[in-house]
Amino acid sequence: MTAKNFHEVIRLICKDDPRYEVGAYFFMRQALDHTITAIRRKEEHGRQRHVTGAELCEGIREYALEQYGPMTHTLFQNWGIQATEDFGQIVFNLVEFGVFGKTETDSLKDFEGVYDFNSAFSRPFQPSSLHEQESPQRVGRHPD
Repeated sequence: MTAKNFHEVIRLICKDDPRYEVGAYFFMRQALDHTITAIRRKEEHGRQRHVTGAELCEGIREYALEQYGPMTHTLFQNWGIQATEDFGQIVFNLVEFGVFGKTETDSLKDFEGVYDFNSAFSRPFQPSSLHEQESPQRVGRHPD
């Protein structure tokens, strides 16, 4: 599919389903490519195979953090993406228009609750002190 045709398909999808911005669809296409490449590197024979919803969600997480770092969560919110279920909706919109393929067993449920967005996209950039409870005694502190 040429870039012009893909752009036209995305325009049609966004007309039918305005929940997600155009950028979300372009990102999804790139994230799928990233995920397929990563899976090929990990597997012995490197042959092409179907990507599961959970694998795609993990690939999306990795790719988004590489590309957008601490702005990932904000960017996703601007695109209308709030949870992994939204990734599934975008994928199935692309499937409906023949851009992506699916198997008979693929379902939107494959994308439900794969991970929490705050943990996946915000927490990696927060200071570790926000993740741990401070102990009552600090090093170098003298008791009163």
